[in-house]
Amino acid sequence: METERHDDASAPRRDVPAAISQWAPRAVTQIRGGVPWTIIEGRRDELKDLCRRLTRELGYSFATLVVEEIRFEWHINYIFWGDEKSGFVQVALRASGAQPRIPSISVPVHAADWHERETEDLFGLVFEGHPRLGDFVLHGHRPEGATPMRSGSIDEGTVSQEKISPWRPDRIVRAPGAFLMSIGPVYSDYAESARFLLETVGEDVIRVIPRLFYKYRGLEKAAQGRDPSDVLLMAERFSGTSAIAHSLAFCQAVETICKAKVPPRARALRVFLAELERCRHHVGAITEICGSTALAVATSQAAILEEELLRLCCQHTGHRYLFGLNALGGLTIDLPDETCRHLVGGVQDILRRLLELGEMLRFSSSFLDRLEEVGAVSKKDALAYGLVGPVARASGISRDLRVDLPYADYGPDRVTFRVPFEEEGDGYARLRIFITEAVQSAQMMQRVAQTLPRGEVRCPAFSAEPGAALGWSEAPRGATFHWVRIDKDGRLARYRVTTPSFTNWHGFHLAAEDFAFQDFPIIMATFGLSNAECDR
Repeated sequence: METERHDDASAPRRDVPAAISQWAPRAVTQIRGGVPWTIIEGRRDELKDLCRRLTRELGYSFATLVVEEIRFEWHINYIFWGDEKSGFVQVALRASGAQPRIPSISVPVHAADWHERETEDLFGLVFEGHPRLGDFVLHGHRPEGATPMRSGSIDEGTVSQEKISPWRPDRIVRAPGAFLMSIGPVYSDYAESARFLLETVGEDVIRVIPRLFYKYRGLEKAAQGRDPSDVLLMAERFSGTSAIAHSLAFCQAVETICKAKVPPRARALRVFLAELERCRHHVGAITEICGSTALAVATSQAAILEEELLRLCCQHTGHRYLFGLNALGGLTIDLPDETCRHLVGGVQDILRRLLELGEMLRFSSSFLDRLEEVGAVSKKDALAYGLVGPVARASGISRDLRVDLPYADYGPDRVTFRVPFEEEGDGYARLRIFITEAVQSAQMMQRVAQTLPRGEVRCPAFSAEPGAALGWSEAPRGATFHWVRIDKDGRLARYRVTTPSFTNWHGFHLAAEDFAFQDFPIIMATFGLSNAECDR
């Protein structure tokens, strides 16, 4: 089955490497991780134009910004992703000095906005021309000017309240009667901390001011100097509901560096487990959507299905959220063919009931009134902000790393599928994407179970080698990228993670603005994001 694509800027052209060589003669293309990897040595005066052309003319999406300190020099790498033919592009900039000043690319490539703000906060680099630097990740937890990600930086502890300047939001609504409504940072149930300030002069939200990172964990810094197998435990805990996706991206980065060959059976089972995780996540997201609309019966029915999926995972893998399964070079355990068939049967039964619930919701006017034409994000805005996953696909962007840059056993020769998308970009479109993808996951699990190769599930022991690589996977919430650099001692010198929640929270305000206050929790539920996945 061929993957559906759009003839627009949401997918790169096939002649991209040739096009790049015409206007970037210093570009060098290699094959890394099985796909083209083009490195462009950039200069300050051409950085913005290079990045603009990559996204607007050649259709690349911004993946991540990786900053490294290497031998008293700053290496600033802007990484863009395309498809299997065009691969990745790395625009590499070099700088020196204690506080280098780098041209901001946030205007031509708005998806890089939060990446630059985060880098300024944690490293102290200054991005000239950026409209909103400062007070982003660290809040008031460290002294002014602290740069915890720099080499030699130490944790100076919590600052006393007397030394913390009170934070004031940058308000823009100044009309008579304008006020701020605060949501968070403390929530009931299990939601992690996040604060949203809603500006208004009446009932409709005019502007949303997000304030995340209340529980910034500094795991990228904590990973430095550790053995890759130890960091794997961190990777799968960036988000408990996406343990397989994050640990898989990390493993693939290390395996690329060390040239480890993962056995065919392990590659197939990685797909099987990733789709099981996606299915469970999406049913959980549907539960949250039903709960946000106050449909008690539908919420209970969806929650029962989610709990049954969790129990299936625990029964057959040993962990409800699939922790401890991915390993460097393969998997920690083998799933017998019979176990895979039992899992497929259980998932299919659960999804049959999910589809029945979906049909009932489709004919519930009180439910549809809360979702249709509510929280809409246009395709143009979704592209500008680089949104990923179900949120992007609900706005007409048919991009998915499992198809665009296949990994593990995804690809036309093994496991392929048609990327679903909707055009409306509203809450109901996002719900339909969740349901469709959950069904697709069950179908892919069945396909894998029917064609499982024989053999081992972990390659022989291999030693960590020095080098750097990018690992990627399509997590349930969207594209995730893990950059890993290993030093000569076989330990991590740099670890950089870009999660789909970090990417999509950046564009969340697009959906919440110009809608009523009572729509806010529903819009948030339809995005299906994680605060903890941001606070990495």
